[in-house]
Amino acid sequence: MSKNYILTAGVADKKLRRMAYEILENNADEPSLILAGIRESGSVIARCIQKILSEISEIKTELITVSLDKKKPGTVELSQHPDFNNQVVILIDDVANSGKTLTYALKPFIEFHPKKIQTLVLVERSHKTFPVQPDYVGQSVATTLQEHIFVEVEGDSVTGAYLE
Repeated sequence: MSKNYILTAGVADKKLRRMAYEILENNADEPSLILAGIRESGSVIARCIQKILSEISEIKTELITVSLDKKKPGTVELSQHPDFNNQVVILIDDVANSGKTLTYALKPFIEFHPKKIQTLVLVERSHKTFPVQPDYVGQSVATTLQEHIFVEVEGDSVTGAYLE
C-alpha cells in the first residue's frame, strides 16, 4: 500500500525554515529561547528549528526534551531543568491532533513563571478537544477523526509526513 504523503522532505524543510523566521519575528527582543521538543519526532523538529535559528540569527537557544505517554499522559519528564522563570519556552511537537499532548506537556513549565510559552507543530489537524491553538504551524490539514497523520524522521531530519 502506498503512503498518501502530505509533506515531502523538501517541503517540510521549507516549512521549518519559515517557522524559524516567524519565531525570530515574534521574539526579536529576546536574548534566548528554550526549545522543548516532545520526545521522538517533536525532538527532531526542535533540533531542526535550533539548527535553522543558528544559521539565520545570533539568538541563543537551549534544547530540552519532554517525555510523556501520549495516549495516557500523566507524569511529564524533562531532560534538563533550567530556570524557566522569565524565559521564552517554545513547546514543539510533530502533529497537533486533539491538543491533549501539548496541554499535558505544559505542566512542568507552568509551575514556574515563564515570560511566554509558545507552541509549534509541523502538521495541525482541525479536530481539537483541548484548548490549544499552535502559534507556529507548518501545514494545516482537514482530516476525519478516523484518519491519522504520521511524521517520518531519520536522524536529525524530517523525511516526510503522510495521512493514513
